[in-house]
Amino acid sequence: MADKEAIVFIVDLGSTMADCNSGRTESDLDWSMRFVWDKISHIVSLSRKGLCVGVVGLRTEETNNSMRDDEGYEHIAVLQGLGPMSMGHLRDLQKKIKNSNEAMGDALSAVAIATFMITEFTKKLKYNRQIYLITDGLGPIDMDDNDLRDISAEINDNGISLTVLGVDFDDADYGVKQEDKPKAKARNEKLLRRFVEMCDKGNFGTMAEAIDELDIPVVKVPRPYKSYEGTLSLGDPESGQAAAVISVERYFKTHVATAMPASTVVFKTEAAEPESMEGMEFGAVKQARTYKVNDPSAPGGKKDVEFESLAKGYEYGRTAVHISESEHNITKLETEKDFSIVGFLEQDKYAPMLNLGDCNVTYARKFDTEAQVALSSLVQAMHKAQAYAVARLVAKDGKEPLLVLLAPDIENNCLYDVPLPFAEDVRGYQFPPLDRVVTVSGATLTEHRFLPGKELEQAMSDYVDAMDLSTYAEDEDNNPVEYMAIDEPFNPLIHRIKHAVKERAIYPDGPVPPIPKILTKFSVPPEDVVESAQPQINALIEAAEVKKVPPKAKGRRQREVVKPLSGLDIDALLGPAEGKDSGERKPISASNAIPEFRRVLDSADQMRQIEDAAKQMGGIIRDLISSDFGGSKDDRVLEHLGAMREGLTNLEEPDLYNTFVKDLKKQMLSGALEGDRREMWWKIRKAKLGLIDNKMLDVSEVTEEEAKEFYTSR
Repeated sequence: MADKEAIVFIVDLGSTMADCNSGRTESDLDWSMRFVWDKISHIVSLSRKGLCVGVVGLRTEETNNSMRDDEGYEHIAVLQGLGPMSMGHLRDLQKKIKNSNEAMGDALSAVAIATFMITEFTKKLKYNRQIYLITDGLGPIDMDDNDLRDISAEINDNGISLTVLGVDFDDADYGVKQEDKPKAKARNEKLLRRFVEMCDKGNFGTMAEAIDELDIPVVKVPRPYKSYEGTLSLGDPESGQAAAVISVERYFKTHVATAMPASTVVFKTEAAEPESMEGMEFGAVKQARTYKVNDPSAPGGKKDVEFESLAKGYEYGRTAVHISESEHNITKLETEKDFSIVGFLEQDKYAPMLNLGDCNVTYARKFDTEAQVALSSLVQAMHKAQAYAVARLVAKDGKEPLLVLLAPDIENNCLYDVPLPFAEDVRGYQFPPLDRVVTVSGATLTEHRFLPGKELEQAMSDYVDAMDLSTYAEDEDNNPVEYMAIDEPFNPLIHRIKHAVKERAIYPDGPVPPIPKILTKFSVPPEDVVESAQPQINALIEAAEVKKVPPKAKGRRQREVVKPLSGLDIDALLGPAEGKDSGERKPISASNAIPEFRRVLDSADQMRQIEDAAKQMGGIIRDLISSDFGGSKDDRVLEHLGAMREGLTNLEEPDLYNTFVKDLKKQMLSGALEGDRREMWWKIRKAKLGLIDNKMLDVSEVTEEEAKEFYTSR
């Protein structure tokens, strides 16, 4: 179970926070709220009831707190009481965070109020308690040393962590220092720093550092998850001869982290149950599925069938092979929980590319001395013998068995395992050698235009050496370290999506923010390394004879009719007498439309011939749709339409096809083709036989967005 947390943010809303300082173009309040909104939006995304947030406003025009009747607590307002945070609360809070015209308000009094809020809410329960104070230090602080000791003692007694972040506060380690600092601010900054030092869990910093660290991904450290608990056996325990049984626990070592999924919602209706999202009311999408089979006697040629009457099936090529429930049960193995070693192999004879899936780690059972000694003996023996073990794993009864490879780790006294493929999972592929060329006659060539020469190999070797990053970076002691050596590795995709979602949650009308540089840091080499390796790059380009590919010429392709070596006109010899000489062509036959259409396109040397062939093919397709009954001609329609689309695409004549398919869609949806043909249009959509866009063909005037919209528009 995740730890419970109680967090209170104290935000300075005084009049001085409306100023823009240190060359910034946004106010100190908006700049500071970047940190607060980032923290709060992250809490909202977690959707945990145990994460409770409260917000206190400092130097507000109104006074609204539990100590408002006492002196020294004026102009402090509780903007949100401690409790779970949702998108609705975030929207309401955004309306309250704005600059006031007030200059008075004691920051340490606000800390005392936040401390009281946490102690009243959490009682003596187990909570992680935190207070964040965000201020520019220009508000008056009227407290003596006795008051500081009393408040810090209360914070320490309740185990509260206090973090003070000041706008333009000095930090020599981070390199921030405000010139011409007001005396009142310098005094308050010194006082707050001394107060933080009196707290056991105190942190004092400048807001610039906190905001710069927002782009650093926060890596979630999951709790250990036990995937197996039982015995690890070697030999046959039932026989009792030369068998070893060790009580072990198996945990995930690595596991696939997935990005947050998208949810599909619709505008709320009276019949739908509302779901609050981004300050608006939405309803969940309800899905329904029906099953139909061909039945000429039923209305429309199809009838509905119940799901219970269906049998499971598998696609074998283009054929659906069904399997009954009784036969399907035979394929399921009746397995029992088991973790047993079936053999050993030498480490140097194992191919790492056989690893499949996540890595797990196996330890001896806790507080079991006998099991710990036994597992340690096994790990030590495997390490000395330089051996891996192959084990059969059934995590629980009825689950499919796995073959895993066990690797010893003597430092942690454990076994790491990765899944192995079965024989049916292995596919063998043969690739040509990289260092030689074998001719058709069987001769072996070591020098060939497809093989690199000594000059190219040397140029590539020099380039690789120049781009070496193994000692590029430096640690705190200025010692060279691996450039990509990071303490907590992260997935850029997951954190990019999370970063974009948080930004849109806070600023729903703003653009998607740019990608933080830290997420793209390792996607490109360092600029100074590339600059220093430029001579080697130029030498490599020259040795490899790299040439720039000319841009693809746009426009209509000038087709040349393929002529046979004999020079004879085969079409004229085999075709009818009224061929090219008379200027007439035999019309495309509906019974053999596709071959004849392709033959006309291949032999066409004038634009009007292509247009005439497309017109005839379009007419044949319309006739097929009009004469269709019960979907009997659906496959023929798709085949003819696909041939027409392919032929005109190859000739770079997308306009002919796009014009035809737009008109065809209108006729099908309007009922002009002898009835309602919406089901046929759905099949055309599924086959993706819509418009030809400019992504597929440069000369097309249809954009990719327009092509997608064509499928959904009416």
